[in-house]
Amino acid sequence: MLTVGRHLSIEDALEGARAPTRLRWDPAARRRATTSAARVARAVARSERVYGITTGFGSNAVHGIDRADAEALQRNLLVSHAFGAGDRFPDEVVRLALLLRIHALARGHSGIRPSTVEALVALYEHDVLAVVPSQGSVGASGDLSPLSFLALPLLGVGRVRVRGRETDAARALARAGLSPVTLAHKEGLALVNGTQVTLACALLAWSRARTALLAADVAAAMSTEALAGRAAALDPRVHVARGHPGQIASAARIRAVVAGSRLVDAPPASIPGKRTAPQDAYGLRCAPQVHGAAADGLDYAGAVLAREVDAATDNPLVFGEDVLSGGNFHAEPVALAADHTKLCVHELGSISERRTASLVDAHMNEGLPPYLAPTPALHSGFMLPQYVAAALVSENKVLCHPASADSIPTGANVEDHVSMGTIAARNAMRVADHVHAVLAIELMAACQAVELRRLRPGPRSAAVLALVRSAVPFRRVDAPWGDALERVRALVADGRVAAAAGIGGEGRPRRGRGGRR
Repeated sequence: MLTVGRHLSIEDALEGARAPTRLRWDPAARRRATTSAARVARAVARSERVYGITTGFGSNAVHGIDRADAEALQRNLLVSHAFGAGDRFPDEVVRLALLLRIHALARGHSGIRPSTVEALVALYEHDVLAVVPSQGSVGASGDLSPLSFLALPLLGVGRVRVRGRETDAARALARAGLSPVTLAHKEGLALVNGTQVTLACALLAWSRARTALLAADVAAAMSTEALAGRAAALDPRVHVARGHPGQIASAARIRAVVAGSRLVDAPPASIPGKRTAPQDAYGLRCAPQVHGAAADGLDYAGAVLAREVDAATDNPLVFGEDVLSGGNFHAEPVALAADHTKLCVHELGSISERRTASLVDAHMNEGLPPYLAPTPALHSGFMLPQYVAAALVSENKVLCHPASADSIPTGANVEDHVSMGTIAARNAMRVADHVHAVLAIELMAACQAVELRRLRPGPRSAAVLALVRSAVPFRRVDAPWGDALERVRALVADGRVAAAAGIGGEGRPRRGRGGRR
């Protein structure tokens, strides 16, 4: 069971994205919501001029709304703003966005009735998920387009997915024993005004980036084994001398994985073709510096996202008798964090591809055969996997353009600066997924190279090798690859690579106080 309305940790939110769970509303927050909804009702009864309650929206705020039309105003807002484009968001994104929106509204500052929040909770617990187009939000005034689609099933309108099957919302409500909701004053505005779709994508991207970070350290360790690398660059004194915590931790993880290896620092006589240079190429030697910088950047992004999970992000907000118009729906904090996340995870893929290039290059791979083919020339070995890694890294360079650097005014120039946060977060998810594949390619190549050596790797590296071999065999001759990449990519994405190396518990989101009960 998750508690909403008080504090929700990133870890609990992500668990709630994978599958629905029971939700419990924090009692103090529920009382606050009741008080806020009563304040909104008084504003309508007194014909107070309050944005979005007794006025129109955006540039239409100059127009008052008759008390008799106040409820119709809210329904009209929801159905008119449910307009979008592009592919549908996957269920995981929609489920997480719904959970985050419930939590934000449950904080009690939105002026929405408790019964309407509970109707959203029922949708989540029954796993009735709206069909939500992925394009259409500019990240202010909130995720208007996707949040409108997210809330439409409350009205029995639109299309939904239930346990993987698409159906009509009204039919899904009836099957679940639920009834459509008639929106009251301010409720349509509260439902569509927030950052939760941007935040859901950013959280999933960040989580995948953290998984990639650990897998990158394992891949770098495996390549260090495969290339008979030098241990000096991993000496803790080197990293403490610079002082960056991510770098220190990354070096420690790589050092732990290669411990006990007979390949690392192997004498030239035991490695035919080994170069006598006293240091390795940057891909190996600077892995802790690059991975560590990414780790520190992801720590920054995670702190921003953790705060946003607990944020009240619609407008206006209710504090006792004060109904205050502000701009908490502006997704700039999340947009910048998402852009930084995708840049950090991209760098993990960028340096990984360079290590793969060294593994297949006979001029760089310390005496291994060209392209790691046991019979060169006749067989191409790992030539094309490196091409694919290069293609993915190059595509990521395009996706890493900072969406938050752009702004196009909307809403008749009232909304004159927007964050484009949803674009940043969606692209961050794609970049992280690409990097998982790039790391899988490096692991496949490194394992092939290690097995071409006569010396034993360290025990942890041997465990990673065994895991990869459980998914794909040693490649003696050219043959169809089949789904080899997808099988190893899955080992990266679900954390099994890091776990096999004995570092699977590090770098994961930590459960905060007040979450799961």
